Amino acid sequence: MTRTTARTVHLRAAGVSFVVELADPLPRVLHWGEDLGELTDDDLAALSLTSGAAVLNNAPDGPRRFTVWPTQADAWSGTPAHQGHRGGVATTPRVRLTEARESADELVLRLADRVSDLDITLSYRLDRSGVLSVATRLARPPGDEEAADDATPYDLAGVTTLLPLPGRAEEVLDFTGKWCRERSPQRGRLGFGAHVRETRRGRPGQDSPYLLTVGVPGFGFRSGEVWGLHVAWSGDQRWLAERLPEGAGAHGAVLGGGELLAPGEIRLAPGAHYTAPVCHFVWSDAGLDGLADRFHTMLRARPSHPSSPRPLTLNTWEAVYFDHRLDRLLELTDLAAATGVERVVLDDGWFSGRRDDTAGLGDWTVDETVWPRGLGPLVERVHGHGMQFGLWVEPEMVNLDSELAREHPEWLLAPYGAGLGPSARHQYVLNVADDGAREYLLTALDALVSRYGVDYLKWDHNRDLHEAVCQGADGADRPGAHAQTHAVHRLLDALRARHPALEIESCSSGGGRVDLAVLARTDRVWASDCNDPVERQSVQRWTGQLLPPELVGTHVGAARSHTTARTNDPSFGRITALFGHAGIEDDLTARTPRELAQLRRWAELYKELRPLLHSGRVVRADLPDEATVLHGVVAADRGSALYCWARLATSPAGQSGRVRLPGLDPRGRYRARIRTEAGLPSLHQIAGPAWFEAALEGWIELPGAVLAGAGLPMPTLDPGQALLIEIGGR
Repeated sequence: MTRTTARTVHLRAAGVSFVVELADPLPRVLHWGEDLGELTDDDLAALSLTSGAAVLNNAPDGPRRFTVWPTQADAWSGTPAHQGHRGGVATTPRVRLTEARESADELVLRLADRVSDLDITLSYRLDRSGVLSVATRLARPPGDEEAADDATPYDLAGVTTLLPLPGRAEEVLDFTGKWCRERSPQRGRLGFGAHVRETRRGRPGQDSPYLLTVGVPGFGFRSGEVWGLHVAWSGDQRWLAERLPEGAGAHGAVLGGGELLAPGEIRLAPGAHYTAPVCHFVWSDAGLDGLADRFHTMLRARPSHPSSPRPLTLNTWEAVYFDHRLDRLLELTDLAAATGVERVVLDDGWFSGRRDDTAGLGDWTVDETVWPRGLGPLVERVHGHGMQFGLWVEPEMVNLDSELAREHPEWLLAPYGAGLGPSARHQYVLNVADDGAREYLLTALDALVSRYGVDYLKWDHNRDLHEAVCQGADGADRPGAHAQTHAVHRLLDALRARHPALEIESCSSGGGRVDLAVLARTDRVWASDCNDPVERQSVQRWTGQLLPPELVGTHVGAARSHTTARTNDPSFGRITALFGHAGIEDDLTARTPRELAQLRRWAELYKELRPLLHSGRVVRADLPDEATVLHGVVAADRGSALYCWARLATSPAGQSGRVRLPGLDPRGRYRARIRTEAGLPSLHQIAGPAWFEAALEGWIELPGAVLAGAGLPMPTLDPGQALLIEIGGR
């Protein structure tokens, strides 16, 4: 809801308040965070009065104000809202409010800066989940073509969307990572100065900050006040949390982000515009689970959010790699169907010249030497079993050993004058922003989807974009990462427009492109190339900070991991893979009848539980022992739940003691049982606690006061083991 006085707008939703004073020359944010309730005019006036900062010694002669578009004109010495110049001048913006309009959930501000010659539109939308999404657009009005100043482009150096934080927000959590270890958390104190993260990979990358969170000291999954930011952009990014000694007006610090622009990348001629990535800001007083719940609620409310049951998927990569023999793939398909698989994805190796990873990328036609009858025989077998057919593609990359590279070397996104830089994974980048290259890709992909009735594309992106430049009209190399990102989005949109039922996965050498901009046009992400459940427990736990389980691919791999060489109990892998969009990444032809029967039981369990897993609230326990993990999904009405209790390593303590099951109603009446279909763990003790032994036999009655209040003494598992605890209502 919204309340507006002559000078103040108050947006409210899901326990969140966002209050903006429409001051002159620029509005300022009075409050973002906890719901302040229904404020009267007097209340709003009091909030405005108490939002004034002190006048400090050796400082500006008036109180500092932190506006919606902070620059040095406000005596703001931190990161400005925008930077740039027009031929070396016009570097000191003087921005003023020209228009404000509001609705029940949105405030739109129109600003003008006649120094930079820019019109700025800021849109703040507070949706029903409590996520505040901020969209920004900068435009140069059409000018007088005969005026020299008007004809000079404005070189935009950066646009940063900023919101204030209170002084109690003193601890920072964000993420780093690498291949097969995506979204590794790192946290520390927010000191004076700027905590800045920048990605220069042409994609978010495995080390993406992902979700920058600032909170009160010691915040956890289930407690603490936290403020978070996600930059919804699939290219280069910039994130920051910044604290100055003088504060930010009456606030303590700021949180912000945007696109990281290369020099000369955005040059605004008269009539041109730039749209910044949408920045999603979220607040919670219920810790990290509270933030995650808001994002999950927002994503599940999208019209484009997957609504059908997420099909159990078999991907062929770790089963056959480049060994594409039809007889072997048909046997694999038959076993997949018998196991309960609902979608088979043919991975890399099916197209022209692709016998290894050094050749063929770019030539998106079926290799007739390997597939003399095309993909038809395999597709017919897959569809004949009632399963969906998926296909791996990597449209944005090209091998130099390909017909495409030989015929169109000008389509490479690489320097022309200086020559090609180093390859990565034997690949270079195709300039999708080139109209001819993009049309070629659209035509080729459209033909494949149409001819073979492809239901699903695994869309990969296996290298960083280094020296991402393209040849401009003047023949000089120009920065191209921004245009490339927009072009890839347009390509995805165009393909989906031709094939509305087609589903697409965002894969980027694992989890290197996981952001809400690419997920606006795809249906799931591949969280990591690593299927080792020890690593996956962490990857999935933290990927879930932004994405609900149904959007995250989680596959069972071989007992001996192909990426870590660690051997794990198969039941640990099966239990870990349940908590997402589950699948299999294994050679079923090498499995024994007993192993296939175990997979069948697991597949049936996934299909039984996915209505809960893909609609409920994700919960994660704060535990003192980092070697143990407890996470789960609780139904919206808190009437049922599924938890995973896992052990990653040994611990000094012999047993865990009582552990609370988060998310349940302490006043509720429940039943509990151990689900055994995915397998049982081995115990690091003679016998488990009495409740555990009883729950192995079937349902036992336990009140919410015990489950959520006192907690359960958990069995001590051997390392690399997990168990499933199901909770139901009485």
